[in-house]
Amino acid sequence: QVQLVESGGGLVQAGGSLRLSCAASGRTFSTYVMGWFCQASGKEREFVAAISWSGGNTYYADSVKGRFTISRDNATNTVYLQMNSLKPEDTAVYYCAAGRVTTTYDYWPTYDYWGQGTQVTVSS
Repeated sequence: QVQLVESGGGLVQAGGSLRLSCAASGRTFSTYVMGWFCQASGKEREFVAAISWSGGNTYYADSVKGRFTISRDNATNTVYLQMNSLKPEDTAVYYCAAGRVTTTYDYWPTYDYWGQGTQVTVSS
């Protein structure tokens, strides 16, 4: 069992930055692929970024490449999403997820555990 708690969301102007954190419980955190997904009001959940268990491989949605950076610290059971150059279209609830994913990093049903989400609002 893995429990995930996100933090760091908020209101920011376009062009600004936010850093989301996801704290995980459980001794097996380092064996899970970690992902960030977002869901805007009235839309489906979308992939944002994922990171392999070791942190050696990262994956990003095209819409965030060059702006967002995912990282993890297995010593503290935490995964981060650094969000720069934010745009109004980035406004959504952002969810942290954990799963023993092999190839489908961008497919949310393959993740086993989810946090409660944190709201990110970008004003124009």
